[in-house]
Amino acid sequence: MNNPPTEWPSSLTDDELDELDGYLRTHADDGRLLLDGVHGMLSAIAVGPLDVLPDEWLPEVLHDPFTDEAEGNRVLELLAKLNDSIRVELDVDAYEPILGEVDTDTGPVLSAAGWCEGFSRGIDLRAGLWEKRLSGDPQLMELLGPVMALAVDEGILSAETEFEKLTDEEYDECLAQVAPVLGAVDHYWRDHPASEAELDAIAQAPPPTDDTPPPRHRSGHWVH
Repeated sequence: MNNPPTEWPSSLTDDELDELDGYLRTHADDGRLLLDGVHGMLSAIAVGPLDVLPDEWLPEVLHDPFTDEAEGNRVLELLAKLNDSIRVELDVDAYEPILGEVDTDTGPVLSAAGWCEGFSRGIDLRAGLWEKRLSGDPQLMELLGPVMALAVDEGILSAETEFEKLTDEEYDECLAQVAPVLGAVDHYWRDHPASEAELDAIAQAPPPTDDTPPPRHRSGHWVH
């Protein structure tokens, strides 16, 4: 007897991405993630060391109560599909970041600002373990190099030393490395999972302060 094929969640269609993008833009203000930022955050969660439940990451995306139940259910459905698709794409080496576009004198160009902002927030949801491992294992920092370079270049992260802006060629090279970087980080945490000592140290750490960072630069339209 043949088993039925596994039902793998598919990536959102262009129409579904437009639909989710439109909702997020309608409810956007300073500091809120747009579609590229949501994708970056969910990507960091997908390749991270510990599970992050929707109850934890949804408040980073949805800030206002739904006024229409059908619309609310549809938005949650699209977000769930987007989240599921990232894991599938990583597993089959088909991941692509959703990037923004910014207008320049020579026309629109791709921007990783929004995606990096979201990726940073995804790391923040498990900041204790990420920071402990990044400070203790240079391999992880090296793997994240291209993403870190983009985040510093866009002003999402601050550099300890003076940092020269990336050239257009260097920026494009870092963009091209985003998918391989996520694949490598995903494998890193699978091969080097959080230890009991690390988890105990994080559990005993004092809670974070309520200091809210200022809004960081975000990008424009989404491009997949």
